[in-house]
Amino acid sequence: MSDRDQMSEERAAELARQAVEMAGGARMIYRNPRQPFSFDATRTYEVEGTPVEVRWGEISSPAVVTAGGYVFEIVDSGIELLIRPPKPRD
Repeated sequence: MSDRDQMSEERAAELARQAVEMAGGARMIYRNPRQPFSFDATRTYEVEGTPVEVRWGEISSPAVVTAGGYVFEIVDSGIELLIRPPKPRD
């Protein structure tokens, strides 16, 4: 089993929060959308040995942070869960 399969939602949320802080904080990301097709619209941070991707929003898409298969929307006050990774079928 890979780390992605084993990561809990709480752990993913904590890593996501740390990456958002490393990128300048939720309010900074939420209030400063990138221009469409910007080359620096995403950044990957290594948080405690795990890659976490922060994607700034655009006019038609929200700002999100992805950790361990979980996707969180970045809002003015922090992060909110959008998508959980799919559960494997047995």
